[in-house]
Amino acid sequence: MGWHGYLVLWCGVFGTVALVGYGMSLAGTTRAQRAVRAKGRIERVGVPRHGSSPSDGIAVVVSFQDPSSGQEFTVTNDGERGERISAAWTGREIGVHYPRGRPHAFRFANDLSEGGRGLGPPTFAVFLVYAGLVVVAAIDRGWPWALLGFCGPWALSAMYHLPGNVRDRNRRLDALAAMAPVPGRVVAVLKSVSTDDDGHTFTRVMPVVTFTTLDGTAVTAYCESGLRDPAGSQGRDVTVHYAPDDPAVFTLDVGAERRSWKRDMAVDVVGLVVVLAAAVVGMVAL
Repeated sequence: MGWHGYLVLWCGVFGTVALVGYGMSLAGTTRAQRAVRAKGRIERVGVPRHGSSPSDGIAVVVSFQDPSSGQEFTVTNDGERGERISAAWTGREIGVHYPRGRPHAFRFANDLSEGGRGLGPPTFAVFLVYAGLVVVAAIDRGWPWALLGFCGPWALSAMYHLPGNVRDRNRRLDALAAMAPVPGRVVAVLKSVSTDDDGHTFTRVMPVVTFTTLDGTAVTAYCESGLRDPAGSQGRDVTVHYAPDDPAVFTLDVGAERRSWKRDMAVDVVGLVVVLAAAVVGMVAL
């Protein structure tokens, strides 16, 4: 079988995956659509043990009600229980989803939304089919087709999303200005050590901060950034700036956060210029 045959097989397999996936979505039978989604409430929050693994998430006790039976459940996030809970306080609402009729197989989700339609896998399969077609065109007709085929749609997508990204960045900058400062404290530093295939060791450090909002809500959260010498920060007093409508959104360094978002915007613009230029080069070279 020549390379054309392999590419035909590639496109046929992933095209079938896409058709089946979209058909299941239209029929409402994807895993995401069949899952029961309930609203959970955090009843109790534990403080992570200093030196433990950051992958475990903050220990919480959550209560939720099965919509079909009305039965109440009180559970914990011990073990593999969906998304990691990285910010918690008593009374916080989080998503709980599970297969219909199996509430004990629950998974947590930080997002309370109703969930998607299971279109991720078939859409990715369509992308793989498209990539195969571009490869065929590039091999048969020359490299300009690769530039146009890959960079053209990427540039169009970036131009479509750029105005929304700008508005989102502006909203985030406005939210930074509205954040409330309160005293906080680093209560633990979590650590995990991993080794790659070449024997190199990598250490990941995650400080945990606690703070109390102006309305008296006690928050425990992972601190992703903003701390100098995070490995030795246990017991350090800090100032936490949090969003009044969502204490899970906070920062220890407003200035650094503002510069980071502006830098991200500049990277987006430069990336758009680069892929657009590459698409134009491919089109001119045809």
